[in-house]
Amino acid sequence: MHQKWLQSTEVEVGNINRAQTFYIETIEVSRLSALAFFAAGEQKYKGKRFFWQNREKTLTLVGLGHAYVIKNNAGDNRFDQIEEEWRELTKNIIKEESEPQPILFGGFTFDPENTKTGEWDGFPQSLFAVATYQLVIRNDKAYISIHLVTDKANSLQEFDAMRVERDHLIHAAQVKELKTYEKPVMTKYMELKKQDYLQSIEKVTSLIKDKKAEKVVIARSLEMDFAETLSSPQVLSHVINEQPESYLFGLEQYELLFFGASPERLVKVKNGYAYSSCVAGSIKRGKTADEDKQLGDNLLNDSKNLGEHRYVVEMIADTFEKNCTEFKVPKHPKLLKIRDIQHLYTPVEGKLKPNATILQLVKDLHPTPALGGVPREGALSIIRKYETMNRGLYAAPIGWLDAEGNGEFAVAIRSAALIKDKAYLYAGGGIVADSEPVSEYEETLVKFRPMIRALGGQLSE
Repeated sequence: MHQKWLQSTEVEVGNINRAQTFYIETIEVSRLSALAFFAAGEQKYKGKRFFWQNREKTLTLVGLGHAYVIKNNAGDNRFDQIEEEWRELTKNIIKEESEPQPILFGGFTFDPENTKTGEWDGFPQSLFAVATYQLVIRNDKAYISIHLVTDKANSLQEFDAMRVERDHLIHAAQVKELKTYEKPVMTKYMELKKQDYLQSIEKVTSLIKDKKAEKVVIARSLEMDFAETLSSPQVLSHVINEQPESYLFGLEQYELLFFGASPERLVKVKNGYAYSSCVAGSIKRGKTADEDKQLGDNLLNDSKNLGEHRYVVEMIADTFEKNCTEFKVPKHPKLLKIRDIQHLYTPVEGKLKPNATILQLVKDLHPTPALGGVPREGALSIIRKYETMNRGLYAAPIGWLDAEGNGEFAVAIRSAALIKDKAYLYAGGGIVADSEPVSEYEETLVKFRPMIRALGGQLSE
C-alpha cells in the first residue's frame, strides 16, 4: 500500500458548551473499491455509514462512523442551523491545498410539517455527520482521513488506536476478495394504499381546476418483503452496478438505510460557481432505438410535460437570479436518458454572490416544482392532506459540503428505505388539471422500476 503523509491538523473550535479540538490525518492509498471500504465497516459501524458517487463518477465518498453529528428538528430554520454549526466547527481549519477537506454528509427530510407515522418515525428533520473514517476518491486518487473531534486535553493514545483501526479497514478493503452479492429474494410486495392514491389524484385535479394550485406532485409507496434481512452493501452493490449514470447514495441511521440512484442534481457549488439541473417531464425508454427516439421526440413536444418543465426552469432561474451575480439558462430542454426512463432536462449555472452559500441555495430551491408543486406552499399543504405517506428523505436534498463552501446535493428520487427484511419504495408524478389517475399510476410504475430491480423484484410490462 502506498501511503503519503499529508498533514495532521489541530484546530480549536468554539462550541456553546465547551472548546473542542478537531484532529485530522490523511493518507493517500492505492486505488481501492469504495463499496469494499463501506463493507469493511459492517460489523462496527453499521447504522453510521454513508456512500455517495456523483453522476460523472469523478467523486466517490464513503464514511464509516460518526466523528461529529449535526442534526435538528428546527423546521424552516434547519438549513441555517446546520450551516451555522458547520461553520463554527470548521472556521479555523488550516490545511495544505492538496489535502481533502473534512466532508459533512447528510440530508434534509422533505417536509418537517408532515406528521404521518410510518417507517420514518423518529428520523430527524436534518441529519448530517462528519465520518470517523472518510474515503475520498477523486480523479483516480484515493485518500483516507481520520477525523477526531474531542474535548479531551490529550488524545494521542486514542488517535494511535484509530490509526491501527484505519489500517485494518484499508487492509480489509484491499486484500480480502471483493464480495459478490446475490440478488435479494423477495417474498411479496404490496402497493400501499393504492386506492387512496388513485382517489387522491381525482381530488387534487379538482382542486387544481378550482385554482387552489397549478401543479401538485403526489407520491405513493410500495413495500417489498424479503426472505431474510438485507445488508446495506448487498443492496448498494446492485444499485451501483445497474444505475451507473445516476447519483448513487446511501445513508444509514440506526436500522434504516436510505438509498437510491437519482438522475437529478439539486445544486452543486464549486469555487464560487453554482450549477443546477431542471429535470421534469418523463417518458419510458423504447425497446428499440427507433422507438426510443420516437418516445423522446414525443416528450420534447408534449404540452403537459413541457408545462411541468417550464415551472421548474422558472423557479430555479428565480433562485439563481437571487443568489448569483450572473447566470445562464438554455432556451429549450434536451433529453436526459437513463436506463429505465428519459426526462426533459435543462442545465442552469451562475456565479455566486459573495455571501451566497450552498445551503442557502438548497433552502431556496427545495422543493422544486418537480417535487412539490406550484405555488410551493399551496402545493405542500395539499400534499400533507392528500398524500398517503410521510416521504421522509424521499424527494428531498441529500449530499455533502466541505469547509470551503463547495458541495453537491441531489434530489433523492428513485430511492427506497430499507429496514431489516422490508423495503419501502417511493415514486410520484406532477398532477395538473388534466391528469388522469391511471396514467399517473402507470408513470409511478416506471419510476419504481430501478429500485425494484436492484432489490430482486420485477414489474410486469
